[in-house]
Amino acid sequence: MKSAKRSMLKTLAAAAAAALLAAAPAWADVTIGVSLSLTGPGSGLGIPMQNQMKLWPQTIGGEKVNLIILDDATDPGKGVNNARRFVTEDKVDMIIGSCITTVAAAMTPVATEAKTVQLAGSPVGVPPGQDQWLFRLPQSNDVMAYAVVEHMKKQGIKSIGFLGYTDVYGELWLKALTPLAEKAGMKVVAVERFARTDTSVTPQALKLTAANPDAMLIVASGSGAAMPHKAVVERGYKGKIYQTHAAATMDLMRIGGKDVEGAFVVSGPAMVGAQLPDDHPSKAAAIDFLTSYEKAYGVGSANQFAGHSYDARLVLEKVIPMALKKAKPGTAEFRAALREAMETMGRTVFSHGVMNWTAQDHWGYTNETGVMLKVVDGKFVVEK
Repeated sequence: MKSAKRSMLKTLAAAAAAALLAAAPAWADVTIGVSLSLTGPGSGLGIPMQNQMKLWPQTIGGEKVNLIILDDATDPGKGVNNARRFVTEDKVDMIIGSCITTVAAAMTPVATEAKTVQLAGSPVGVPPGQDQWLFRLPQSNDVMAYAVVEHMKKQGIKSIGFLGYTDVYGELWLKALTPLAEKAGMKVVAVERFARTDTSVTPQALKLTAANPDAMLIVASGSGAAMPHKAVVERGYKGKIYQTHAAATMDLMRIGGKDVEGAFVVSGPAMVGAQLPDDHPSKAAAIDFLTSYEKAYGVGSANQFAGHSYDARLVLEKVIPMALKKAKPGTAEFRAALREAMETMGRTVFSHGVMNWTAQDHWGYTNETGVMLKVVDGKFVVEK
């Protein structure tokens, strides 16, 4: 009788242990915290990134990947709160975000302190030596400014007007553009700034139009890039207008209409795969991205930020198996192994170009990356 009772107790204990194990998270699961602007002015960038993530497989590199996606509402403060939750409560292995530069920059100190990789969906700049844990999916402003200036040289541009955000994205673009332009024999003759939340730039547009530069560079993002563009056109500016890679979305044409016709927009290759020459390294990846995204969400629905999410999956497919050879997910050792894997993964073809991060370079792209587009009949056309 005692033997039967002991046997029953062992059976119950085993069942209880099995239940506890079933309820506990699998050690092999990789957890990623994602902070995107799903509301607010940046939602035109964040929602496509989230949509692309919905197309990801449930397992990457043979392991289940859990995504915790939070809305930062285009607000740096909310981005910081999201990052803190990721590292303190969710114990994530990596952070992805944000799609807005100012939000991503605010999140970086949190990720750095927690020694957790931050894979930004925006070209965020931080002071030298403070990006040990920060990697960027978009191209650097320096790389894209190079493409803009090279195109301006072919157009015979000698003077440039600048109309950009007051924040770090605008300042980094001005810092990247000015020396490259001067080296090419061009001069930035007028500089005006505006806040992301501004609904009008009439005074700035009037000043720039009065300066009458050969070309104007507008530094804004998403749907917010159309307003300043329309403003300078409505004030009678007749010169060439350029936009940065943060404006390479269909929102530019949807909101800008006929006023943005003829605009030049620098971009990665992701949005124009079919127009790329057959020997372009990113042609296959760009076509695959566009085909799969538009099959799910409709023709014309993709933008370059959705492409960044596509490329993020390519990163994970490469670095997760590398990191698993050294540590288990959920540990500081695994987080460190992910960073090391990203710095040593070597040449990797993205939809946005060829990436080769190193310990010294967490931007990774080269000067051959930028593709110049022109708005023709409401569509992006690759400039030959």
